[in-house]
Amino acid sequence: MRQASRMIHGAGGEGILQVEMWKTLGAYRWEGSRVALKLLERGSIERLKELHEGRWTYRLFSTKKPAIIDSIIDCPCTACYDIDRCTTGCRVSPCLCKKLTYWIDLKTYTDEFHEDNV
Repeated sequence: MRQASRMIHGAGGEGILQVEMWKTLGAYRWEGSRVALKLLERGSIERLKELHEGRWTYRLFSTKKPAIIDSIIDCPCTACYDIDRCTTGCRVSPCLCKKLTYWIDLKTYTDEFHEDNV
């Protein structure tokens, strides 16, 4: 299942046909269907029905978005002098960091503002 998940995620925005996935993995059709259904139940993938070479199959898409550096580039942790000592439950902790809390609040507010105005 892990290989299938990686393959689907690696296919990017265009997705991968379920029939291609199980052929590439060397699995039987029923195994490919079972894996796709498990990933669908977990919310890891989405699927769209598609006619391929005269047969119905599904195109599988990953629900996980690729991580991009722009999302954390201005995080205060990247320039913090205490980063080596920062651990949950200690005196220096991400749970107690005012700079990190402020940054998260600011990011949350900014993201909500952009979603409302789109």
